[in-house]
Amino acid sequence: MFDEGQLYSPVSRGDDGGVRVHLDPSHPGAADEAYLRRRNEIAAAALDWREGQPLPHIDYTDAENEVWATVSRALAPKHERHAHPEYLAAKRALGLPTEYVPTLDEVSDRIGPLTGWSYIAAPGLVALRQFYGALGRRVFHSTQYLRHPSRPLYTPEPDIIHEVIGHANQLASPRFAAITRAAGEASLRLEDESAMKFVADVFWFSMEFGVMYDGPELKAYGAGILSSYGEMDEFAHMEIRPLDLLDMGTLNYDITAYQPVLFAARDVAELEDVVGHFFATCSDDSIAALRTQAPLTV
Repeated sequence: MFDEGQLYSPVSRGDDGGVRVHLDPSHPGAADEAYLRRRNEIAAAALDWREGQPLPHIDYTDAENEVWATVSRALAPKHERHAHPEYLAAKRALGLPTEYVPTLDEVSDRIGPLTGWSYIAAPGLVALRQFYGALGRRVFHSTQYLRHPSRPLYTPEPDIIHEVIGHANQLASPRFAAITRAAGEASLRLEDESAMKFVADVFWFSMEFGVMYDGPELKAYGAGILSSYGEMDEFAHMEIRPLDLLDMGTLNYDITAYQPVLFAARDVAELEDVVGHFFATCSDDSIAALRTQAPLTV
């Protein structure tokens, strides 16, 4: 089941007002004092930001821009081989820079005319309902830090590369953007927390780690796959199941490893008909009924 607390390094503010990001000892940057100071600085900017204010502007260093450029160069040929055409068309339309890290303002300026979405800053973990509620308004909470430069093709947590190269390219597709917004709007209808978790798990196996056929070929459209250098080499070898909402909403999984089970849509239309329709119509009662496979009495 989805556990939001595992996804991001915790962020705290001390009695003196100082902000600290608590990296796991296994994190590549855990012993790098300069990297830790930079993470604290970027997190503090997001924590101090308030809606209605200009977004915190991060002046990315040459080293950070090089990480972005390195990953962009490495992912580009893999996208051409492994990404679904719907994602590739959206990526071309968005036209993200490949040599420097775009600010969230730049991402919003590029994606807004395409699908009406915008980006705002997050220090790390955003509460589940806050995150999904914003999706319902076509707003994406994004981190602004980058992974450690010693391992540019690996990150133990979502960074701006995942949030932008993975999700912004996806959200530049009107069809993918509409499904994502429907998931956010569902969160506003649901009162039961287990139902909210069910929606988050279906989202995980679709918009985060979804795969889809393009004719006979299996392609990826999930942001978690398409922002991961390693995951793109692995997804086609996993157990591939057809879309099944009950299975997607209840399957246990480990976010720290490659996903061994993935769910494939036949095409974008089936994704819209199954996952998109579920997000657009689900309720506490319908999800409870789905869990028990009992017909819902009207």
